[in-house]
Amino acid sequence: QDLVMVGRTHGVHAEPITLGLKFALWYAEFQRHHSRLLQARKAVAVGKLSGAVGTFAHLPPEVEADACARLGLSPASISTQVIQRDRHAEYFSTLALVGASVEKIALEIRHLQRTEVREAEESFAAGQKGSSAMPHKRNPILSENLCGLARLLRAHALTAQENVALWHERDISHSSVERLIAPDSSILLDFMLARLTRVLKNLQVYPENMSKNLHLTRGLIFSQGLLLALIKKGLSRDAAYRLVQRPAMQVWEEGGEFAQRVQADPDISQYLSPAELTAIFDLNHYLKHIPTIFARVFGQEG
Repeated sequence: QDLVMVGRTHGVHAEPITLGLKFALWYAEFQRHHSRLLQARKAVAVGKLSGAVGTFAHLPPEVEADACARLGLSPASISTQVIQRDRHAEYFSTLALVGASVEKIALEIRHLQRTEVREAEESFAAGQKGSSAMPHKRNPILSENLCGLARLLRAHALTAQENVALWHERDISHSSVERLIAPDSSILLDFMLARLTRVLKNLQVYPENMSKNLHLTRGLIFSQGLLLALIKKGLSRDAAYRLVQRPAMQVWEEGGEFAQRVQADPDISQYLSPAELTAIFDLNHYLKHIPTIFARVFGQEG
């Protein structure tokens, strides 16, 4: 919750966040997936014994209800010769959506493990080989594997949607497909979740690199705070933007500290006192509502 790092948008440094916020975001996403999986399981947990075209011509509905009850299923309210495949498409689509979130986390780890960033990385055991050719390599192979497997789940979800449209009251074009994708998708996601759990449990985190990267842009991450402070002083947004962008671009192109350039700029310092400028460059301003966010995600006890 309190481990500060830089937030990135478009891959470029934006404003301060904490590592805990990333984990809280993932937790909330998987809480939603839990609800989706329960709904998807409910959608496919139905049965039918309604006859060749769904009319109960030779068995009464009571037989279907009794058989389904014995199997822990609900009778489909209406069916043809088969349960309608929109139900199964929902299930496979849900698996693919969970897989996409697994990939989202794995991709984040891969980015954080890049040499230029190295804020976190997969654990690397003594004697482990990262590359057969380059002994120095420590590659995020587990996360890369998860990103690849997520593509299979999405492919299976698309295939399941192709199964929704059957001829009239039934054909068997769906059957051969489901024999493959049903066990494969279910087992695959189980494997992915187990592997992701292992990666997160053993994740190596480097606070010193987070701090170094946080200051890499020499204070530019505080530019929005300065912009808003000038607007509060009565400047139009466009005028304030131009005032802030000028020293910001100087830092990008010429170097130096953003705070020092701002303090030395008479067009800015005429509106903001030294104390006000110091407050703008205070990290705590950006982190003050994080406990509230955590309370929203985890409850008051979180």
